[in-house]
Amino acid sequence: MRSSGRNSAPPRGLSAEARKLWKDILREYSITDPAGLSILRAGLESFDRASTAKRLLDVEGAVVRDRWGQSKVHPAAGVDRDSRAAWLSALKQLHLDLEPLRDGPGRPGGGAY
Repeated sequence: MRSSGRNSAPPRGLSAEARKLWKDILREYSITDPAGLSILRAGLESFDRASTAKRLLDVEGAVVRDRWGQSKVHPAAGVDRDSRAAWLSALKQLHLDLEPLRDGPGRPGGGAY
């Protein structure tokens, strides 16, 4: 049984931003298979964790002092790093990390490089 990506509501527990991404990605890429939906859900959960960790780091800073007054990396920095990697991995597993196809060989036109 296949679920329709277009009718698939965002999973509960996702942030508003992640729910919007869910809808946008399903609309643009027509992901309908259960495995794809599962990967997308896990990726967006990681996206939310990274966003939460980043907000904490924005307030508290990337470096904190331990009980002896020594500087150390904030524990949320690891959560941010690992969650971002998981989000990008999910996009890669869904093959959404590819550049758009071009009309022909060579560099894209438009701007100076």
